[in-house]
Amino acid sequence: MADEELLEDEGSAEGKVVEIGGVEYFEHFRFVADKGQELLRVDKFLVARLQKSSRNRVQQAAEAGCILVNGKAVKSNYRVKPLDVVQVVMDRPRYEFEVVAQDIPLDIVYEDRYVLVVNKPAGLVVHPGHGNYDGTLVNALAWHFRDTPDYDVNDPRLGLVHRIDKDTSGLLVVAKTPDAKTDLGRQFFNKTTKREYVAVVWGQPDPASGTVATNLGRNPKDRLQMTTFPLDGPEGKRAVTHYDTIESLAYVSVVKCVLETGRTHQIRVHMKSIGHPLFNDARYGGDKILRGVRSSTYQAFINNCFELCPRQALHARTLGFRHPHTGEEMFFTAPLPEDMSMLIERWRTYSQGLSK
Repeated sequence: MADEELLEDEGSAEGKVVEIGGVEYFEHFRFVADKGQELLRVDKFLVARLQKSSRNRVQQAAEAGCILVNGKAVKSNYRVKPLDVVQVVMDRPRYEFEVVAQDIPLDIVYEDRYVLVVNKPAGLVVHPGHGNYDGTLVNALAWHFRDTPDYDVNDPRLGLVHRIDKDTSGLLVVAKTPDAKTDLGRQFFNKTTKREYVAVVWGQPDPASGTVATNLGRNPKDRLQMTTFPLDGPEGKRAVTHYDTIESLAYVSVVKCVLETGRTHQIRVHMKSIGHPLFNDARYGGDKILRGVRSSTYQAFINNCFELCPRQALHARTLGFRHPHTGEEMFFTAPLPEDMSMLIERWRTYSQGLSK
């Protein structure tokens, strides 16, 4: 369920991140049973401690594998013992307020009874979190499903299966049934989904095609950034990105990136690690002139490019998965958004001018 680009603004939310079977979850609550704790079903144990949760909601969370005792998922009938550590985890940050349905336009690429595929625009945060309590994709989905009695935006068994950053555009899949989310989550974990991104990066990668394989983890010097670590070291988690140069345009390149794993900011960090940050990626230094000539004309050209595409130039173009109900292989493509198309065209014109 973790995707490139897991979370940006959302990823900075408070709450420990734990890994279960290779999938990252956010800790929402943690309780330690007293020494004198009598044997008690975990659903009853949690209902007594979570003011706004019903027993049915807790049982749903357990069914989704979101109730852990001593680090392992348990069923709702597990009996809590003295000193047991009970955690409630989910594949999204904790919503501090009830999710409000908001009429935010959605570019729906596909929808049936089981799944929905949406093309997210840049600038739209995926999940409510610190500083983004509404106006998110989840709020938009709550509105879209407002007349669908079986879809509860707060039910951990339903909803987004993966995520992309606020300022990354492109395709996401939403599960509309518990079975669909379980099946799709398994596909992401087993790396059988197809996820292809298009990025504009500074410079010309050499070699033009290759693979970046490192561990990836939070930067100890800046918790809003991720950074690379040695692949076989103890820090971070394994991350693999395959890239291929589509077009070289003077001082930038258009590259295709295919994810083998899905870690927070994976493409952005991996391309920076080989010396080619994403164009206008402020968090990783791509919002400065990193290649080119020193002239006022070139400076003005770059500033114009930054205005055309005022975010990291990254788009989740292709998404493929096996339909969780029919088993059919499905592939979806979202064309480049206008800001990236205009940026690339501007660089083409500039590059052609240099060759004359």
